[in-house]
Amino acid sequence: MSQAESGFTAVVTDIRLESRQGAASRWQIALDRTLFSAASPNGMLIATAPSGARLEVPVLGVIEEDGAVWHIVGKPLTDGTEILGTLNKRM
Repeated sequence: MSQAESGFTAVVTDIRLESRQGAASRWQIALDRTLFSAASPNGMLIATAPSGARLEVPVLGVIEEDGAVWHIVGKPLTDGTEILGTLNKRM
């Protein structure tokens, strides 16, 4: 990881559809812990399948609602999925 990124591990605890237009969907994902916030809303959620395949899901932004942080993404991840989160930081 570069000095411009911070990393953390977490588990997906909830997911909900934010919007759908044609084939394009946006999702909101909750994690059991996060470093994302309104001040640092962009980065990546990285999941690794049992087969070893790596799925990188860009975080497009966050919504803070009732003490929860929802990560806005373009690809869904299943509840219980372990992820590595990388937070893009401005230098």
